[in-house]
Amino acid sequence: MRINTVKQALKEGKVQLGTSFGMLRSPDVGRILAAAGFHWAFIDGEHGWLGLETIHDVCHASVQAGLMPIVRVADMQYDLVARGLDCGGMGIIFPRVESPELLEKAISWTKYPPKGIRGYGLTPHHVDYAKATIPDIMTHMNEHTLVVLQIETQRALEARNELLSVPGIDAVMIGPADFSIAMGAPGDFMNPKLVAAMEAVRDSCVEHGVAPGTQTRNLALAKFWRERGMKFLGCSSEVAMMLERGAEITSQLA
Repeated sequence: MRINTVKQALKEGKVQLGTSFGMLRSPDVGRILAAAGFHWAFIDGEHGWLGLETIHDVCHASVQAGLMPIVRVADMQYDLVARGLDCGGMGIIFPRVESPELLEKAISWTKYPPKGIRGYGLTPHHVDYAKATIPDIMTHMNEHTLVVLQIETQRALEARNELLSVPGIDAVMIGPADFSIAMGAPGDFMNPKLVAAMEAVRDSCVEHGVAPGTQTRNLALAKFWRERGMKFLGCSSEVAMMLERGAEITSQLA
């Protein structure tokens, strides 16, 4: 059965590098990202346009290549969470989290009993045809499913200690675009108010034993936040990397 290497590494305090993946409908993208050295990619079910069949194919190819696929659901709903995991996601990212009560309920959807209420519908395909009992599979999945919450609003910032006190959280991914809007500085990712708010979230994560993280638009921002202690660190997207590298090539050959 599949081992979640990202979850294990975060527990050890290691930086885990990832990116966004939500537009190109090819499972080979996951293999490319793995070959490039990324540890994880979040499959964007909130803003991307991949359907369930594609998410399944992407997750399967990614895991086989050594890249941990994490599904960001569009909303905190049971069916989105359960199907994201049943498609092969090694974790779930919850967007726009503000309520500790809803977060606790949502985390229960990622775990099988007795730790949660996730319904069991796995087949031999889901466990790579390993010979394992249902109790063994449930225990393994509970141990290796990564739970990530996004903090990206003023309310979430104010409630961060309540949110981080909910059991079962492995990492935080600050959503800088929405967070910059909430801080009154849309797109100004080095705005002092935004930086201070993100550092406050980071400090609270450390206090609660949760890996702090964020998604970034470019390498400079990723380096900035890596130096400031972010462990679950995302940079760019599959489309942005293709566009930027393509532009670099053509600009030097034109």
